[in-house]
Amino acid sequence: MLTVHIRPHWEISVKGEAPLDTADLLGLLLSIQDTGSIAQAAKSVGLSYRYAWGLLRSAESLFGEQLLQTGRGRGTALTPLAQKLVWADRRIAARLSPTLHSLASELEAELARITANKLRTLRMDASHGFAVAALTGCIDRDALPLDLRYRTSTDAVAALARRECDLAGFHIPLGRFEAQTVAWYLRWLDPQQHCLVRVADRQQGLIMARGNPLGLRGLADLARPEVRFVNRQAGSGTRMLLEMMLAADGPPLESINGYNSAEFTHSAVAAYIASGMADAGIGMRAASAQFKLDFLPLVREHYYFALRQDAVDEPAMRQLLELMRDPAYHKLVNALPGYDASGTGELVSIAEAFSLPS
Repeated sequence: MLTVHIRPHWEISVKGEAPLDTADLLGLLLSIQDTGSIAQAAKSVGLSYRYAWGLLRSAESLFGEQLLQTGRGRGTALTPLAQKLVWADRRIAARLSPTLHSLASELEAELARITANKLRTLRMDASHGFAVAALTGCIDRDALPLDLRYRTSTDAVAALARRECDLAGFHIPLGRFEAQTVAWYLRWLDPQQHCLVRVADRQQGLIMARGNPLGLRGLADLARPEVRFVNRQAGSGTRMLLEMMLAADGPPLESINGYNSAEFTHSAVAAYIASGMADAGIGMRAASAQFKLDFLPLVREHYYFALRQDAVDEPAMRQLLELMRDPAYHKLVNALPGYDASGTGELVSIAEAFSLPS
C-alpha cells in the first residue's frame, strides 16, 4: 500500500517580495540551538557553510533583526526572534499534525481503491492520543489498510453508531466524573450491539510552564488575573472533563482568561504554553513531557476503542487486536509518560466496563 506523508510548510514575505522558505532556516536554527555552532549545524542538516550563512543573512535582512547572538566561550545562541520562529514551527506542527495525518490516511485509502488493493480498509475514528499514534505506527499498511480520522470522542462514537467507521476511540475519566461521562457516550453506544477494546490508561492534568513560575496548585488558580489559559476545542473529551470539574468545584469558567481559546490536540496545548503564549492548560502528562513542562495530575482515564460486536471476528479486526496484544506494542505504550498498558488489547462488554446492570 502506498504511504502518504503531508507536512506543514510555511513562507514569509514582505510587501510582495520573493518569500523566504522557512524549511531550511528552521532546521538550521534548531541545529544551532542544539550544537551552539553554525558550522556544526550546517553540516548536520546537510547545508554548505556558505549557504547557511547566506540563508541567515537573508532572513535577518527580511526581519530587520539578528537571529543569532555570540559570546566568547559561550558559542552561538538564538535571539528571542529566532526562538520565536522555532516555537512557531513547533506550534504549527502540533496543531496541524493530526489533521494532516487524517488527510494522508484518507488519500492512502483512495489510492488503494484506485490501484485495486483488494484488502478491506479498516476505518478508525479516534480522539487524538499518543497510544493511538503509536499503534498506527506499528501497522503494516500493506497487510492492514487503515483509514484514520482524528476527531473528538463524541464525533467518533457518533460515527460508529451511524456505521461510518469500524472503530471509535474515546476516553472515560475514572472516579467522580465517570458516570456522567459514560451516560453521555451511551447516547450512541448500544450495549447490545457494541463492545470495547482497552487501549490504555493515561493521566490528564494541568500542564504548566516549566518551573511553574506562577506557583499554580490547582484549577482554582486559573481564575487569577495574571494566568493565561489555553483550552481544547469545544466537543473534545478533555474540554468536557474540564467543564465537569469546573461545574463541581469552580472557579466559574468566565473568570478564566483564555477559556474560549481552542487547540485541537494535547501537543498543541503544550506547545502553546512552551512558547510562552499561555501559562497553563489541560492535557496529558505525555504532552507535558514532550515539551519539558510542569504537570499536576488531576485524573486518570481509560482510553477505549468501541466497535460492533459482529465485527470482532472479521480478519482485519482480528489482525488489529493481535497487534494490540503484542508485548512490543505494550512496551511502546508503557514508555509514554503517564500511560499504562495493563489490559491493552482486551475485549470487554460495555456493561462490564461501565458497571451497568446486565
